[in-house]
Amino acid sequence: MNARSENSRVEVVKTLKLFVNGAFPRSESGRTIPVKDAKKHVIAHASHASRKDLRDAVESANQAQPKWSAATAYNRGQVIYRLAEMLEARRAEFVSLIMSIEGRSKSDATREVDHAIDRCVCYAGWTDKIASILGGKQPVAGPYFVFSMPEATGTVAVVIPDGAQLLAIVSLVLPVISAGNAAIVIAPVHANAPLAIAFAEAVATSDVPAGIVTVLTGVRAELCPWIASHRDIAAVAGAHLSQDDAKALELGAAENLKRVCLFTDAAKFSDDAFWNSPFAIQPFVEIKTVWHPSAL
Repeated sequence: MNARSENSRVEVVKTLKLFVNGAFPRSESGRTIPVKDAKKHVIAHASHASRKDLRDAVESANQAQPKWSAATAYNRGQVIYRLAEMLEARRAEFVSLIMSIEGRSKSDATREVDHAIDRCVCYAGWTDKIASILGGKQPVAGPYFVFSMPEATGTVAVVIPDGAQLLAIVSLVLPVISAGNAAIVIAPVHANAPLAIAFAEAVATSDVPAGIVTVLTGVRAELCPWIASHRDIAAVAGAHLSQDDAKALELGAAENLKRVCLFTDAAKFSDDAFWNSPFAIQPFVEIKTVWHPSAL
């Protein structure tokens, strides 16, 4: 009998690679961690990123960030809007992933994906308005014109909380890159690793330059001390992290005066009043002040 039983087929389980410098390499460590869905079935194997992977990510991000920062704000907005288009094109895939991983209904998963896409469109619109809101002409007592202008901080490590949804990833990454920074996303190898890599695949097919968004899946407790102590990482972003992870980031960053913004008291990611606001971007810019003499 040549026909095979359907039950005899071995399902091919996806291996989730890292996303570094616009490519999808395997982890230098050679390690993977199984990822289970809501029914406790193994649906993928996520790469277990190492300190060496983090070092490679920082190097590529620091090479790409100056050119991204030098691009016009309007151009950055176009690129982020293109990312929204790519998320829209993969909408059904993201809905299916959320239903499988989180065990949510189709209507609930659809609302999640639509909200994430809408937030991308929102930040695409903020890029050329940040300067007028966070900067401007300042009144001074003297014959000078004084202007304050926001500039990108540099490379920012974005630490994703456990159980984070697509909306959380978008909400933490977009404020960083919209200001001209590069983002190194640290996604824990739990249920959200497939969503993080699916987001990376959308980034890879958009116009976002290689190195501007990096996604590392790993064990956060292993990577946080190296993130905090790495002198070529300019800032750390995160939200709703555990006390141990927050402490590791804050204590390690104190040695090199790295900026740490963990949005400890921030609203839920579904709250548009905060997460659609330019003040979510403010922690990731430096304010440059220029004094120029004026005619008496």
